[in-house]
Parts: sequence; C-alpha cells; structure tokens
Amino acid sequence: MKIKKLFVCSNCGHNAAKWEGKCPTCNEWNTYHEEDVTPVSKTEKKKEIWNGKSKTANKPILIQDVQHNETRRLQLPDREFNRTLGGGLVAGSITLLGGEPGIGKSTLLLQLALGSNLNVLYVSGEESPQQIKMRAERIGIRNHECRILSETDLNRILKQANTLQPQLIVIDSIQTLTSPSVDSIAGSITQVRECTSGLQAFAKETQIPVILIGHINKEGSIAGPKILEHIVDTVLQFEGDRNHIYRILRTKKNRFGSTDEMGIYAMQVQGLRQVENPSELLLSQSDQALSGSAVASTVEGIRPMLIETQALVSQAIYGNPQRSVTGFDLRRLSMLLAVLEKRAGLFFGQNDVFMNIAGGIKVQDTATDLAIISALISSLHDSPISPKISFTGEIGLTGEIRAVNRIELRIEEATRLGFETLYLSKYNMKSLSGKKYEIELKPMTKIEDLVEQLFS
Repeated sequence: MKIKKLFVCSNCGHNAAKWEGKCPTCNEWNTYHEEDVTPVSKTEKKKEIWNGKSKTANKPILIQDVQHNETRRLQLPDREFNRTLGGGLVAGSITLLGGEPGIGKSTLLLQLALGSNLNVLYVSGEESPQQIKMRAERIGIRNHECRILSETDLNRILKQANTLQPQLIVIDSIQTLTSPSVDSIAGSITQVRECTSGLQAFAKETQIPVILIGHINKEGSIAGPKILEHIVDTVLQFEGDRNHIYRILRTKKNRFGSTDEMGIYAMQVQGLRQVENPSELLLSQSDQALSGSAVASTVEGIRPMLIETQALVSQAIYGNPQRSVTGFDLRRLSMLLAVLEKRAGLFFGQNDVFMNIAGGIKVQDTATDLAIISALISSLHDSPISPKISFTGEIGLTGEIRAVNRIELRIEEATRLGFETLYLSKYNMKSLSGKKYEIELKPMTKIEDLVEQLFS
C-alpha cells in the first residue's frame, strides 16, 4: 500500500496532515515530527493478536445496580513497592515505571520477578538472556518460574503470553517494542502509543497485570506522547542521584490508590535493599554538636522522616558570592536568605553559601525551612546546635513561622528517635488540643524568636 506521511505531536500524540508550529490540542510549540505510516487493510485489522474472548456489546446500567467487589491485588515480595502501589498490584492493571538511565529500573523489576513465587514473563528488548542471567546471579535466583523472553515484536510477545498465561508480565522497555500494524521505527510516538494500547487491551481481558519500563527525555519526563501516561493505570517515578546509594520510588498517578505513598531503597552490590526506617540512615551518626547542622522533621507523602540539613557560610574571596545547593531548591534558598537579611538583620551578601541535604535525597517539603535557616545561622555564627533538637516549620516572606500539615506524625517520629526538643510554629499548637508528648515542644511565631532562643 502507499506510504502516507503524517506529522505527530510528541507531547500529546495529535496527528496532522502538515507541519504546524503550535499543536492545537496541547498548545505546545515545535513538537510536530514527521512519520511514515503504512495503512492497514481491513482484513489485517480483523486479525486477532491473541485468541481473545468474544465480546458482547455493553449496555448502560444504573449506577446503583453496578456490582462492586473488593479490588483483587497481587502481593509482591517487596513491601516498599506494595506500599507505593497502594497495597499491591491490581489484577489487569498496567503500570509504567520511569527513571533516568542507570538508576536501577531493570534491577528493581528483575528483583521483583526473582524474589516472588509467581509465574513471571520477563520480556526484554534491550538485553539478551545471557546479560539478564548475569544480573540475576548477582541478585540471587529464588524464583524458578521466571521466564525470560528477548523479543521486540508485540504480536509474538502477546502470543507467548497467551500461551503461558503468567501471573505477571514485565516489559523492558516499552520504547523498544514494535507493532506490525504501524510502519515506523521503534520508540516513535505512533509505535509507543500502539504498543501500549495493545498491552492494555490484553491486560484488561486476561486480568494479567503488566509493568512497563519507560525511558525519560532530557527534561526528566517520560519519553513518548503524554497520552502514554493517560493510558496506563499507575505511573511510578524512580529517582535518585547515581553518586549516592539511596533511591526513592514516587507515585505520580494511581487509579487504585493514593499518590502520596513512596518507597525508599538503598543500592548495593546484591541489588536494591528496602529501607524501612530511613530516618536512622539519613541522620548523622555522630553525637558531637557541629555548627551548620540542623535536623528537620519532614513528611514525604504520608511518611514522616527526619533528615539532616547542612549549611556552610564562608567569606567570599573569589569575586561574586556563590550559592550552591544539593537536594534543595536554589530559588527557595535565595528567598530564605533574603528573609534573614530583612527580618533578622543577618547579612549573607558577602558570603558563599552552600546547602546540602544529607543522604543525597531531594526534599520539596516547605516544613524544612526552619531547620535550614537554623543551619545557616549556626554556620554564620559558628555556633553548634544540640543534636537532640529538631525543627519543623515553614517560613513566610514576612518572617513568620507558619503551621505545617501532619504535625502529629512529625512529633511522633522525632520522639521515637530520641529527640528531646522540637521547635515548631505556635499556630500548630491549636491542632494539638493540649496533648502531652514526651518531647519538649517550643512554639514560635517569628524567626526573631528563633534567633533569641537558640543563638542569644
């Protein structure tokens, strides 16, 4: 058949007969790419990829007549992964796992496949069975019902899956698959969309859950059209610094649970180890009080953690003062420095400021503001803070210390780890309604109160 040329938006997948500067669907600029598409005949469209069940036309029914049963979940051997999914893998669901190259996506899913007692079909379009076996020997083979298939053709994959009827299918990765019904290269927008739709139809009909690995682009988002994230049921993001051992598994979308859950792992020689108590690992092991260090009580999703914030303030001798951060937002650091200069009379204009979150993790919780400014003041005056003190509170532009959410979880985590004092906002005391805790609570309203009580 005659090959037809189409222009496809790389952001939303919209098709156009000619190139357009701005996509009319998602309003993004310069996202159209040319693709060659071979039309599929009607006979080829009618061919079944697998021997599916005959379907009858659906009819509208009243919502009160809908039969609802408890969602059946598949329990995986990884408690952190189950927590992130909201309690386990739902039957017939399709999950997308994204992350940077080398972060450990393939290791995580191969570890899940080898550590369970499930019948797993592991499909790899990037590695040979010999390469997978080398990684499996390093991780440890405990599941002898895990089958490896090195294939990129979607039809062949689904035929093998229909024959084997596994309990779980892992695809590594979706960008390597090709569908015969689309004549374009692997990884193109049309191929990714077509292959994901085919896997979704197979998962829904057979009730076999599918986990996909997705590549990311240079902006950090999952490669392919945005419709890819709309097709799947769950989107997980695997984050971390390759120079540190800790990895964080976050939920960006979940049709069967909360998006507030997260899992924490530590990369080791034998694979990824679950970190059930991250606070003890992210805190300093030294009992000696050092200047420029403060402990923040933060919450990632609905999981409380205590992390160590480190600051170094030194005189700038190489021209313009530097502002450098690791694991924190640079613009928010600049805002906190401006608030300290305006409201507390502490000047950092001629000093280099370096900020670090210990452990190599990234925090977005604004409740770490109080700990960060405490570490900055401590380093500026070279005055150490007791390692038994923790902080939680958001700093406003007027210098007030604002209340934070889930304050009870933060207090309980600090108490469990043996901290004696917690500095917090006075406005959080109203929600505590006179409850007594083993830890001493010191409420404050402005950063001037912090400077007076802690550094006077």
